[in-house]
Amino acid sequence: MVVVGVDGAGRTHRLTELAAAAGGQAMRVGPGDQAAELRAGLAAARENGSLVLVEDAHRLSDDVLAMLAGAARNGVEMAISRRPTIDRSALAELDEAVVVAGGSVVQVAPLGPADIAGLIQRLTGTAPDTERVQQVRTESAGLPAIAAAIASAPSGTAPPALVARVQQRLAVNGPSASRVARVLALGLDLPDGLLSEASGVPLAELPETMRLLRDSGLLAPDADRAVPAVATAIKADLSPAELRRVHSDVAHALLASGLDPLVAANQLRAARVLGAIAADAYRAAGERVRLTEPDLALAWFDDAAEAGADPASLSAGRAEALSLLGQSVDGLATPSAEPDRTRVTRVVGAVEAHHGRSHRAVEALLAGGPLGRALAVPALMSIGHAEQARHAVTAEAPSPVRRLAEAAIAVTEPADALPLFIEAAETVERAAPSAVLPDTPHALGAIVAVTVGDARTGERLLQAAISAGVGGPAAADRHRLLLAWVQMRTGRYDGAIAELRRAADRQLSGRELLLRAAVAAGIARRSGDVATLREAWSRAEHVLARRAVDLFQLECVEELVVAAARLGHAHRATPIMDALGAIVDRLGRPPSWRAALRWIELQAGLALDDSMAAARAAGWFADQAGFTGRQEALGRAAQCWADVLRGDVDRTAVHAAADALDAAELPWEASRLAGQAAIRAADPDDARRLLERARAFAQTGSASSGSGRPELLSERETEIARLVLSGRTHREIGAQLYVSPKTVEHHVARIRTKLGVRTRAEFVAALRVFLGADDGSSRKPLMRSNLLGDRPDVGGTGRKHDVLVRPDHPGRAQVPRRAE
Repeated sequence: MVVVGVDGAGRTHRLTELAAAAGGQAMRVGPGDQAAELRAGLAAARENGSLVLVEDAHRLSDDVLAMLAGAARNGVEMAISRRPTIDRSALAELDEAVVVAGGSVVQVAPLGPADIAGLIQRLTGTAPDTERVQQVRTESAGLPAIAAAIASAPSGTAPPALVARVQQRLAVNGPSASRVARVLALGLDLPDGLLSEASGVPLAELPETMRLLRDSGLLAPDADRAVPAVATAIKADLSPAELRRVHSDVAHALLASGLDPLVAANQLRAARVLGAIAADAYRAAGERVRLTEPDLALAWFDDAAEAGADPASLSAGRAEALSLLGQSVDGLATPSAEPDRTRVTRVVGAVEAHHGRSHRAVEALLAGGPLGRALAVPALMSIGHAEQARHAVTAEAPSPVRRLAEAAIAVTEPADALPLFIEAAETVERAAPSAVLPDTPHALGAIVAVTVGDARTGERLLQAAISAGVGGPAAADRHRLLLAWVQMRTGRYDGAIAELRRAADRQLSGRELLLRAAVAAGIARRSGDVATLREAWSRAEHVLARRAVDLFQLECVEELVVAAARLGHAHRATPIMDALGAIVDRLGRPPSWRAALRWIELQAGLALDDSMAAARAAGWFADQAGFTGRQEALGRAAQCWADVLRGDVDRTAVHAAADALDAAELPWEASRLAGQAAIRAADPDDARRLLERARAFAQTGSASSGSGRPELLSERETEIARLVLSGRTHREIGAQLYVSPKTVEHHVARIRTKLGVRTRAEFVAALRVFLGADDGSSRKPLMRSNLLGDRPDVGGTGRKHDVLVRPDHPGRAQVPRRAE
């Protein structure tokens, strides 16, 4: 028999079992036997039929191996043990002689769980549990000699017996094997080239050295890595200085190899390598992911600091990662390198922008080099410094930042700026980030989209930003709150409330605190919930007190200005309106933004039932020329409001103005205009028709949730759907329902969107299915509870308010739902 196995695998134990089976008639042969005595013993074994046991045949001289091979060929029964490697012809001849004589080759396998359990019980006298068995088996790789050494030792420790065994093996194998073993003990997954570089063993010699270590029982049977317990023993035998030297050698090899910094750093972290070289690797890894995975970057910077990196060298990367996570960047060491100081300056500017302090953001960003100056452009435009913004953009700035700057410069004409913001957003999504953005093109584009009456585009931009993670976690809060704002403005309150709840426990910057309060105030205003309106105002008031508002907050501020008016605090909102007016003036009084300001003034006046404010707004809009789209709709509505407050209700004019508001994606404003006109109409038929229209607009807005999935149709949409299915034209449907064909067209477009169809055939088929299954449950009440995340019920009453018939003034009587 030929027993094959690495050192410590149990070769000697197997020979002992064979000797016992031979009944004591066995002769042992070892490296120390003399040739004459061996020759005589072999002759005697042939005469009496004894079994010859040859232990560690790989250690015998060629002469002895030749003598044993001859005896085997002459009929001597023989069992030999050896390592897996046959490195000499003499050893091969002995192997062949034993096998030719009828012998077999047996490979000693690692111990299984049952064998390990039995071994531990024999050595400790206690039956081990499954976890301990698996632990010993893993650490020993199933090698009996190692398992026996660690069986009674705590996990992860190096028993003296094992340390001594490893020392002996390495001393016998030579310095090359020792150096390679020390590197392998770190547990790194290194390719041959790096292992050669780190250990100092020539690449040509590495295969032989690895085979020697494996045969010695120091490597795991199935991989080029050290047996875990052997690795522990090797490191335990090294002095701290020797271990640091090994770490340094490995770090040098990794960094010199040109590997991805993350790969090198992960290898070093796995081995818990410290020192200056490792610190550089960890810092490089943090820099690599600081703008894409800021939380991971902070962990790398922590590792670099632990490895001995200068805290100042980590400040720029830390500042960028912290700002993306929405955390404070105060208290960081001042970088010594000028490029790092510039980076920190840009971060400070971005953080100031996140807090809504645009003036301070501009100061810092303009001192942040060409990239900082380009990043300052949106903030410059937001405070009315257009000329300075145009001179801040240079070709040195990265393309995504230039695209964002160019879009911001065009913001005086929102309709022209929107395509540029879309292009900038797409560019940012495709490119690797180069800096912390003060604001994203997606957020600014969404604001501009709502300004031109294209809320769907704004919503798509925000959803793309959320999906792509643009701007990091802090920007995700902004994108979600803006999404809530868009949904609130377009009457999709369920989605807006869901986003508010998501942000309830988040630590928000000043800019987002204002935005969250504006959304909550908007929903409270639309539901007639004065208690929540008051709470939203109280949360925003201290932020507004700084008067740090800018152009891109103008639309959102509307809700807070109206809230102030309704709560009797109009004077507190006056400085905010003055500041916004000054910004618009500095920009050259662009019509779109002036119209937005006038609309806010109108809404605040309506909250106070101020007919003079309505008349002033109507007069201003009437004096303007060339308005189209949303601004034209606002002007028509302003004129209607002025007429209605004077008691002059023209049902046709109100219908047309409300239709225009609805087409501009302001369904609640359309509903409110029609509702207020119904209240003041002298003709009961006019009042009934206007009230129906008010309800239709409100139901259209509130029937769709923020999930993005088609929902059940409102009652009015269901009615129109049935008429469409019956073959009526838009004009015929409008005539029957007393609405304009344009309004019917808008309803049909919404129905198509909700049903998710494109072609006429798909539309008709979907209507047949839907109307056949409609159970009349499509009316959904407006959700209002817990807008700010800390109240189980808005107002604490549990009552549902009808936004269709309650005037936007706390002192006005409520009209019953069934007034008709």
